[in-house]
Amino acid sequence: MRKIIIAIDGYSSTGKSTVAKKLANALGYVYVDTGAMYRAVTLFALEKGFVSDSLDAKSLIEALPNVELKFRPNKKLGKSEMFLNGKNVEKEIRTMRVSEQVSQVSAVKEVREKLVELQQAMGLDKGIVMDGRDIGTVVFPEAELKIFMTASARTRAHRRYKELLERGDEVSFEQVLKNVEGRDFIDSTRTVSPLKPAKDAITFDNSDMGVEEQFERIHSYAQRVIGEEN
Repeated sequence: MRKIIIAIDGYSSTGKSTVAKKLANALGYVYVDTGAMYRAVTLFALEKGFVSDSLDAKSLIEALPNVELKFRPNKKLGKSEMFLNGKNVEKEIRTMRVSEQVSQVSAVKEVREKLVELQQAMGLDKGIVMDGRDIGTVVFPEAELKIFMTASARTRAHRRYKELLERGDEVSFEQVLKNVEGRDFIDSTRTVSPLKPAKDAITFDNSDMGVEEQFERIHSYAQRVIGEEN
């Protein structure tokens, strides 16, 4: 069976990662969470003091050669986790502290160039499901299946708020909504690789869908494309 590349892009908190993981497992494909990569670089910038009231992009760019990112499988959890310079940072990169800064770090051209190169290397053998902001437009414009996920800002904020509360974080809904709306604006208006659907992407509004319905629909798209490729 010929394998394909599946690119899932979209706004923050649309559930891209959840559906992408299920899809990869169902197809026997590799799953790559590119958002975790940008979050890890953001954590690095925070720990080095490159982010305070604003981002010291010059210092971050100079330090990029010292950033090593790796996904390592956790057999107990049945998923891969992000390691930054040899340290497991999976929990730290999911905090609001990182969420509040990741969009401006992601907008740095040199950061995107470094991570896009890593991401493209991961897809050389195809058989991959990758989610992010510019997978179908920049990383894999030749991907055989492209999905662009969207939902209302309030719906996405409610999802993220619930997730953070379940994790034990102390946040308000207003804080989460403000973060979602702010990230939407930065991601959509940045000069380098702005968030937008690829011309041949399937726009997928999941505002009123549960995870299973989303998975079933996208899985059917994938099966159809795979069948056409073979």
